[in-house]
Amino acid sequence: MMHDHAAGGHAHDHTAGANARMLGWALALTTTYLVAEVVGAFVFNSLALLSDAAHMLTDVAALVIALLAIRFGQKPADDKRTFGYKRFEILAAAFNALLLFEVAIYVLIEAVQRLREPESVQSTGMVIVAAIGLAVNLISMKLLMSGRDASMNVKGAYLEVWADMIGSVGVIAGALAIRFTGWTWVDPIVAVGIGLWVLPRTWVLLRDTANVLLEGVPGGIKLPELRASIAGLPGVAGVHDLHVWSMASDDINCTAHVTLADGADPDAVRKTVAGTLDSRFGIEHCTIQTEGAADACEDHHHLHP
Repeated sequence: MMHDHAAGGHAHDHTAGANARMLGWALALTTTYLVAEVVGAFVFNSLALLSDAAHMLTDVAALVIALLAIRFGQKPADDKRTFGYKRFEILAAAFNALLLFEVAIYVLIEAVQRLREPESVQSTGMVIVAAIGLAVNLISMKLLMSGRDASMNVKGAYLEVWADMIGSVGVIAGALAIRFTGWTWVDPIVAVGIGLWVLPRTWVLLRDTANVLLEGVPGGIKLPELRASIAGLPGVAGVHDLHVWSMASDDINCTAHVTLADGADPDAVRKTVAGTLDSRFGIEHCTIQTEGAADACEDHHHLHP
């Protein structure tokens, strides 16, 4: 029985898409506006502003954690953490999603109370604060745009800033409606609308992070197709104990036991399998174990019941 570790690429930075400097600028802008929006929410008695500020708070948390993910994610593996700290990003993204769910529940409860007991709202102040927030969100989105596809954690931060941008537009529209109609119940309705707008996207983020934590097959990869591709290669008689998972948002790992056909060269088969995994499925990190037919039967019976 023979073992081999093959990689179709080379070592690389798994948080390369997360630009620390851009995240820092976005964090500074968002934190400054958060303070202003909280003050404005109480001064102008607006639940919509408070709802938007709550989401802005999650933006700040997301940006802080994204920066920490860059710092810890680049730490090398050691004797205690052989994979390093790459999964810190996933834990952080899951935390952000859960925090957003909690905020949404709080806003819904407060909105119901406001609908039962309407309160006066200063619409002019709402418009001014929301307009500033809209500008801050647009700038932050521009700063985060380059890294959102390379890092799940930065994607979570971008998602929250994007949701807040929509929230700012909703607050402006609600404030204008209150100013020209006097309908104060528009304020809690806008607050609920902001929460309902972001929840489906938050669920997608939580689902993706949970899949990584459970070491599920990464999205876009169909295991039956991958198994068939390996089994159809020259020199391969079969494949079993096939596992595909991710440690973070930007890497895919695979291990497999490949049964050799009679007369097949183990080294050639391993290289062919590794190359196929890289070119067809984007899997750069793989561990391929080759074995004869007799070895495969014995190994599968005793070690993998």
